[in-house]
Amino acid sequence: QVQLVESGGGLVQAGGSLRLSCAASGRTFSSYTMGWFRQAPGKEREFVAHISWSGGATYYADSVNGRFTISRDNAKNTVYLQMNSLKPEDTAVYYCAAVWKGSVGSSYTQTYKYAHWGQGTQVTVSS
Repeated sequence: QVQLVESGGGLVQAGGSLRLSCAASGRTFSSYTMGWFRQAPGKEREFVAHISWSGGATYYADSVNGRFTISRDNAKNTVYLQMNSLKPEDTAVYYCAAVWKGSVGSSYTQTYKYAHWGQGTQVTVSS
């Protein structure tokens, strides 16, 4: 079992940057593929990015590729999402999620494949 707690959200102007963090409990963090999802008001939760257990492989949604960077520090049980060149359409609640030894790529972008979720952190980008 792993518990996830996100932090780092806030209000930022378009073009700005934020870094989200997700702290995980448990001794097996390094065996989980970690993902970030987001949900805007009135919309379904959507995939943003994920990273392999080792940190050696990453995958991004087209909408954020080149602007966002996912990384992890297994020694600190933490995964990060660096968000640059933010746009108003990036406004959403951002969720951290974990799946045991999940693959990296399009086959693991669905929410139902992730068994563990954080409570979310709000990101608001003003125009």
